Order: sequence, then structure tokens, then C-alpha cells
Amino acid sequence: MKADIHPNYRPVVFIDAATGKKFLSASTVETETTAEFDGQEYPSVRMDITSDSHPFYTGKQKFTQADGAVDKFNKKFANFGFKNNDQ
Repeated sequence: MKADIHPNYRPVVFIDAATGKKFLSASTVETETTAEFDGQEYPSVRMDITSDSHPFYTGKQKFTQADGAVDKFNKKFANFGFKNNDQ
């Protein structure tokens, strides 16, 4: 193996910008900021969305867009199909 070609794999703190929750994980991401986690200083990265704030993981999903799409489809294709001759 060649020396000095692999990125530095080390513990990094990921901080959720919305909730402030901190996660410690190993990463090769380059960063200039640090954060304290469990009494130690680690390199840190601020994230817009993590599992702490993402709607899929928090259970606060909004289905308004899907409902609107279904209603739009039903309105568009309401007159298609078989017609009842008894009317």
C-alpha cells in the first residue's frame, strides 16, 4: 500500500442546526471547527438535517402534497371510464 494517500479517518461531532443535537461518528470530512462531546474536543460539522430533525424519523410527516395530487388526479379523470346508462 502507498503511504499518505488515505484520508484521515477520525471521530467527528455532527451538530443538527435545527435542534442542536450532537452525534459522534467516524468520518473523513475536513473541518475547521471543533465541539465538545462527552468532555472531549472533536472536529465538528453543522448539518441542516439529521435523523433528529428529519420528518421521516420524527414522525411529523406532512401528506398535504400527496393528498392534493390524488384529488387533482381524481378531478382530471372523473369523466373517464364506463358510464352508467340507467341515468
